[in-house]
Amino acid sequence: MYYAILSEDVANSQPLRTTARDAHLQRLQRLKADGLLLLAGPHPAIDSEEPGPAGFSGSLVVAEFASLEAAQAWADADPYLEAGVYQRVVVKPFKRVLA
Repeated sequence: MYYAILSEDVANSQPLRTTARDAHLQRLQRLKADGLLLLAGPHPAIDSEEPGPAGFSGSLVVAEFASLEAAQAWADADPYLEAGVYQRVVVKPFKRVLA
């Protein structure tokens, strides 16, 4: 089943994101290589593809996991969480209807 991982950044998270970005992206690339990643990306803090110094307000990952517990465990191990980028992470089942 798919699960949506919705993460909310702390204020002024851009410097923290920079320090953990490579490790964060490597995990997403592994999900993609395993055919489990549906989509992933950050939420710009302003209405722009390139928010510049405004940075990002959070992230969304939608991926396939064996269970809610497995999805939560994966989310709990995110380098952005360890680096203090995220103040809140919610994991929910996701039903893909249209693609």
